[in-house]
Amino acid sequence: MNFLIAGLGNIGDEYLETRHNIGFKIADALASKNKASFTLDRLAHYASYKTKGKNVHLIKPTTYMNLSGKSVRYWMLELKIPAQNVLVVLDDLALPYGTLRLRGKGSDGGHNGLKDIDATLGNNNYPRLRFGIGSQFDKGRQVNYVLGTWTVEEMKELNTKIDLACEAVNSFLFEGLERSMNKYNK
Repeated sequence: MNFLIAGLGNIGDEYLETRHNIGFKIADALASKNKASFTLDRLAHYASYKTKGKNVHLIKPTTYMNLSGKSVRYWMLELKIPAQNVLVVLDDLALPYGTLRLRGKGSDGGHNGLKDIDATLGNNNYPRLRFGIGSQFDKGRQVNYVLGTWTVEEMKELNTKIDLACEAVNSFLFEGLERSMNKYNK
């Protein structure tokens, strides 16, 4: 069985440690835990691994966040992966820091990466794992916050929270969406 895990973020060193790149961080952690390495391929950095009978394909789109749909669609078609076996991993301002929210479909919630995926696919019927980045910013400072780096306090727990997100991805792969939602949506 084939799965596509799309970690969203922005390419470039200036974005590397920003909140908006948590999808990339989680994809990197999954690759590392499964001894896979990314190579630059069509519209994305791509890695794959096999685990317990599952073929897992990881992408980190090189199209920048706001054009993520082009990359996700390309890899879905290229690998012949149905929407229910795609998991988009992204940041979410509406959730407290480190909180996970797994859904089978839903609105973009104002997230430009999801907006583009919805527009490109023509629907929002694909699973997504949202990683809470909190919303501790002044009015009108949202972009600076999202594209800002983690605080010292957030950094202390970041790897533990990324590990939990990786567990949620593995649960999605092996236990399915419903059980994983019950387990990780708190």
